Amino acid sequence: MPSKRVIFRVHALQRMFGRNISEEDVRHVLETGETIEFYPNDQPYPSRLVLGWVGQRPLHVVVADNEEEETFIAITVYEPNPVLWEEGFKRRK
Repeated sequence: MPSKRVIFRVHALQRMFGRNISEEDVRHVLETGETIEFYPNDQPYPSRLVLGWVGQRPLHVVVADNEEEETFIAITVYEPNPVLWEEGFKRRK
């Protein structure tokens, strides 16, 4: 991840602002997190859901991978709801 640039979509920035999630938090998740779902048919680039932890706080980042330009495109960011996710936040209920 360190060699790739992160582009933040407006939607991601809006969600980050409303949820008190920083760009550094997102970068940390992308550097240290685990891909838990793949969306290979997303357009214009395949995307995936990454689970990472910032301290004790779990975060999900949906990111598209633009391999040609070596960039990540952050689509949305959120703290997973324990009502919707199994313990550990890796699988939906």
